[in-house]
Amino acid sequence: MDKMRVLVAGGAGFLGSHLCDRLVAAGHDVICLDNYFTGTRRNIAHLLPDPRFEAIRHDVTQPILLEVDWVFNLACPASPVHYQYNPIKTIKTSILGSINLLGLAKRVSARILQASTSEVYGDPEVHPQAESYWGRVNPIGIRSCYDEGKRCAETLFTDYRRAHGIDIRIARIFNTYGPRMAFDDGRVISNFVIQALRGEPLTIYGDGRQTRSFCYVDDLVEGLLRLMSYEGSDATEPCNLGNSVEYSMLELAELVQDLTGTQLALEFRPLPEDDPVQRRPDIRRARRNLDWEPSTKLREGLARMVEDFRLRLKAGEPRP
Repeated sequence: MDKMRVLVAGGAGFLGSHLCDRLVAAGHDVICLDNYFTGTRRNIAHLLPDPRFEAIRHDVTQPILLEVDWVFNLACPASPVHYQYNPIKTIKTSILGSINLLGLAKRVSARILQASTSEVYGDPEVHPQAESYWGRVNPIGIRSCYDEGKRCAETLFTDYRRAHGIDIRIARIFNTYGPRMAFDDGRVISNFVIQALRGEPLTIYGDGRQTRSFCYVDDLVEGLLRLMSYEGSDATEPCNLGNSVEYSMLELAELVQDLTGTQLALEFRPLPEDDPVQRRPDIRRARRNLDWEPSTKLREGLARMVEDFRLRLKAGEPRP
């Protein structure tokens, strides 16, 4: 890639900050846009002295005028705890944020990527989930502010491409984990790690046999960059990015306890409304088009995440 000016909306978040790291390291000028609702300055503090990096506090539900070559739209709370805190704000972020960033991309002829989600598949009846599957989503459930917001964002991106020729990319991101995840993220992998390090019982919803696939953040960022650079005839079609290896919640709990050297009680609670029983991506399109698939084993990535959480706890990062 030639040197470019890149906008990362949601750039102070878990995933966005890692993406900013890669872009700055590659020599690009990066503008991080974030309202710090779930993101934090801690995630980007090491980048602030770099002249190639700029941070702007801004909410994407409001328009902004910038001159850029690429736009990554990662601006939206991604965990159930955060996106259900203010569901109306969540769906506004997906819809109004997409409209504003698409308008920006149209004005300056920038390429723009939407960070969509496996949640567009809902509680799937097809397994694993391929991009051709339309999903099974409850439009009025407690998760719909996020699920339907992301589905609508995909519609907006696709219609802007059809109507205005906008150069779009759509990444359907499956469960991602790694250093810098928030202690209060609320997703299973961060819950288990923080509970284990604090010596608390591990909370398991349902019977623990439901499954997820977990992709390490460095692998996911590599996938995003390859998708953004891809020039094939189907480049504007949605593309799954995630790990195709599946784990049950009980298997994950056992692995976390092994890595943290703990033996803790398991506290079972009812399965939340509309929580998917199975979630695993079909990544044949990413393999074919991007020559991409995750290379980090779960045990290896989890060990790095445990060490990151341990150091942050030791440094006195406040409990949410």
